[in-house]
Amino acid sequence: MNAVGWLAGCSVLLLVCALRELGASGHLAGIERRLRREARRPRIGLPLLAARERLIRAGLMGRVSPSAVLAGRGIGALLGITLAPIAAPAAPGRLSWLVIAGLPAAGFLAPDALLERVARRRREQLLGALPDALDLLAVNAASGRSTAAGLAQVSGAGDSPLANEAGIAVAEISAGMPQDRALARVRERVPGSELAAVVATIERSRRYGSPLADQLRRQASSLRADKSRWVGERAARAAPKIQLVVALVLVPSVLLMIAAGLLANADRLLVGF
Repeated sequence: MNAVGWLAGCSVLLLVCALRELGASGHLAGIERRLRREARRPRIGLPLLAARERLIRAGLMGRVSPSAVLAGRGIGALLGITLAPIAAPAAPGRLSWLVIAGLPAAGFLAPDALLERVARRRREQLLGALPDALDLLAVNAASGRSTAAGLAQVSGAGDSPLANEAGIAVAEISAGMPQDRALARVRERVPGSELAAVVATIERSRRYGSPLADQLRRQASSLRADKSRWVGERAARAAPKIQLVVALVLVPSVLLMIAAGLLANADRLLVGF
């Protein structure tokens, strides 16, 4: 296969990967509803708000502007349109039309897919650090200190995405924002039921005076159990893949080495025959 064929295959693969990344986010429906409400404001468009939302979830809002994301979409689509006539003839049969449509679409969706991938990895890192942070907040609550003080301890515990989010919440609370609003903003920046449950627990304790430390410890234990179960499931799915690699790669290679040794010494092995 020549370079044009590889380009055609990569275009289709890139389109599939982009659609997979964009479809893997189960929280997009709620985000879209919120964006449509915000888009009613004058001189604010839905594409710009969608790019801003993805940048916030990816933790890149201060480093990349929403306009740069929109420009990246246009540049990617233009590059796809330029390369599509070159790559289309390499596609077999009537699949050339798929390459012609897939390359511009892949270029247009590539910036959003990359942002979704970064946001997904960032959320995984945040959830991985959440049980230890809940233990720290539980110790802080048991000692009678405020939630803001506990969040300040979490923000100073490292440079993880969770520490950054806690630092933003502490800064907003220090600037005069109500605690419930600051925590709600954290929940918006990091969608998911895990952090939403933590925020709801803190707010319920603030309103009704329920014991916070015990609830946070139970949530930390539940998150660790879920993480352990998830790791076990991934390990169980990995076992057949490893066996397939052994059966298709390692065993034939060993047999080839044995066969090569037998052929190299065939004159001595067949002396008595």
